[in-house]
Amino acid sequence: MDNQEIRNLEPKELWNKFADLNAVPRPSKKEERVIAFMKDFGNNLGLETIEDTVGNVIIRKPATPGHENKKMVVMQSHLDMVHQKNNDTTFDFDTQGIDMYIDGDWVRARGTTLGADNGLGVATIMAILESNTIEHPAIEALFTIDEETGMTGAMGLEGGILKGDILLNLDTEEDDEIGVGCAGGIDITATRSYLEQQIEEEMLGYEVTVKGLQGGHSGMDIIKGLGNANKIMNRVLYTAFTNFDIVISSIDGGSLRNAIPRESAAIIAVDKSHTAAFEADVADIVTAIKTEYATLEPALEIEVAQVELPSQVMQRDAQVQLLKAMYAAHNGVYRMSPAIADLVETSNNVARVIVKGGNIKIGCLTRSSVDSSKDDLANTLTSVFELAGFEVELSGDYPGWAPNMDSPILKVLEQKYIEINNEKPHVAACHAGLECGILGKNYPEIDMISFGPTIKGAHSPDERASISSAQKYWDFVLAILKDIPLK
Repeated sequence: MDNQEIRNLEPKELWNKFADLNAVPRPSKKEERVIAFMKDFGNNLGLETIEDTVGNVIIRKPATPGHENKKMVVMQSHLDMVHQKNNDTTFDFDTQGIDMYIDGDWVRARGTTLGADNGLGVATIMAILESNTIEHPAIEALFTIDEETGMTGAMGLEGGILKGDILLNLDTEEDDEIGVGCAGGIDITATRSYLEQQIEEEMLGYEVTVKGLQGGHSGMDIIKGLGNANKIMNRVLYTAFTNFDIVISSIDGGSLRNAIPRESAAIIAVDKSHTAAFEADVADIVTAIKTEYATLEPALEIEVAQVELPSQVMQRDAQVQLLKAMYAAHNGVYRMSPAIADLVETSNNVARVIVKGGNIKIGCLTRSSVDSSKDDLANTLTSVFELAGFEVELSGDYPGWAPNMDSPILKVLEQKYIEINNEKPHVAACHAGLECGILGKNYPEIDMISFGPTIKGAHSPDERASISSAQKYWDFVLAILKDIPLK
């Protein structure tokens, strides 16, 4: 892997640090290497560097001359990245660095997520810590772990460690947007067992495959109405069961809770006497679904192919309950915000479905900027699954971040953005989980804001970072640091 062309991009300080970071494997829950990398980075600069009890890394740098009397700034980004790859891409996220390339104004990765979420934020902070020329107040660099699969780093950061007055979260993905609020979330996991039964010999085995969907961020992209592979698969199986009494052997759909599922595969069996009619009927279903999604999901493929007959299938009652529960489980936008135009308030992503060997597991991520609405949808999903014989566990609950339109640092960013770009920024809350809500619990007095460069397709192999936007964002960061208010 040669990422030299990335290192030659402007601003070189930013892209070089991003290339350094992307050479280090950093999956969520497995951040040991990137934690060590970041500690070595801080120690080699001679800066105060600590690792807290959960693995967050904090590096402190004194103010540059002339900025000693300004408020201390916490610059914060998360170290982990979402690991998604195309089915036909051979890649080991545990051992390989990201293979990047330039495509016009975009930096992309070959067949995998890029890690710009939140690697460009991390790289920004690294470049500032390393610089001898950038003007800034005293800085606390906060590198959190496990943002993507539980926010356990932010949750585990104890009160009293941070000394800063202002927190700049560098995890927003539109360069004209200033984030002032975000959604909270909760994981919903439904499990149950089922009896398996022997397959009847007069049946034929089929594999049903859903693929080619865009996927994407289950918060930021949920408003787009993109295809969900688990829901599409269930629609096909439900119709085939209703019309031809198919039996299901296994289902494997989706991957991470915070990624809209792109692929699903199921092994089923159909009575031999129905095969011709079954294939024709499924072809009609597929045509209907592809027509519905033609604009949003032009690459959608739903394939049905004969395979070896499975030896075991689901017992009928459990199969009926699964198909009906999956149909009833809400997916997508649940409620739009009545207070903020075009903001999703509450949503759910039916992210993962595994049916195999007598056990079913369904994983969802419910998000909301309003806790009562989040609880309402969680209760809705819990009720659906419990009625179908599942046990439901709620976990990983984290709070949202309530907007403060009177924030002093917001006023600084708005003014600087207008000075640099001759237009007003878009000040908004987002339907994604930022760590600000959690950090604000232990640091209620800190003044928080979020911004970042333009990144598209986060949480999918289509993730890409805008080169021109990175320069615009970098100039914005430097202007902000130069104009932090006095203590």
